[in-house]
Amino acid sequence: MAASPRIRNALTLFSSPDCVVCHRVRLVLAAKGVSYELVSVDTANPPEDLLDLNPYHSVPTLVDRDLVLYAASVVSEYLDERYPHPPLMPVDPLSRARLRLAMLRVELEWVPHVQAIQNGNKLQAEAGRKRLKELLLGALPLFKAARFFLNSEMSLADCAVAPIVFRLPALGIALPKEAKLIEDYGQRIFRNPGFLRSLTPEEKLLREIPA
Repeated sequence: MAASPRIRNALTLFSSPDCVVCHRVRLVLAAKGVSYELVSVDTANPPEDLLDLNPYHSVPTLVDRDLVLYAASVVSEYLDERYPHPPLMPVDPLSRARLRLAMLRVELEWVPHVQAIQNGNKLQAEAGRKRLKELLLGALPLFKAARFFLNSEMSLADCAVAPIVFRLPALGIALPKEAKLIEDYGQRIFRNPGFLRSLTPEEKLLREIPA
């Protein structure tokens, strides 16, 4: 019989050191200014606690006393409701729905290509770079729509998008001059002290952090 997972009094996040969806959740926590225990996970050899807590053994996994949540989208929305200040979603239902659709698109279309570049073979990585670059260029109107991603203030959508933009140099993706506004968008977020708090030591090596 497997041992019971250790009872944790503090908010706990199981997270991999360089995982774009884990970074999404860490950025939400940093934006909220929430203290938590970070458990670094080697996905090839996950800790026993994670095996017991999450049937999918996946990261990110959040533990809030007796509540266990997984999947970055579920965890992010829970944190925004659990810690309402500052709010990371607009108030009106139309804007919220629009941002949720944008986040779903990022999750289903963009993230798999990031993971293919990081974890796939040479052909998979090359195909991932080509397709992710196409998706980013196709999304230029969304970056132009507002100061942040489809919103005048930072939102959960930015917490999903910014970790991808942050990784572009490390992923070997160079955007053309006409897409400079994507890099400008990223720099607005990267300069935020909360973004720096969201980074693991491994992620801090991925690009130069703006002063």
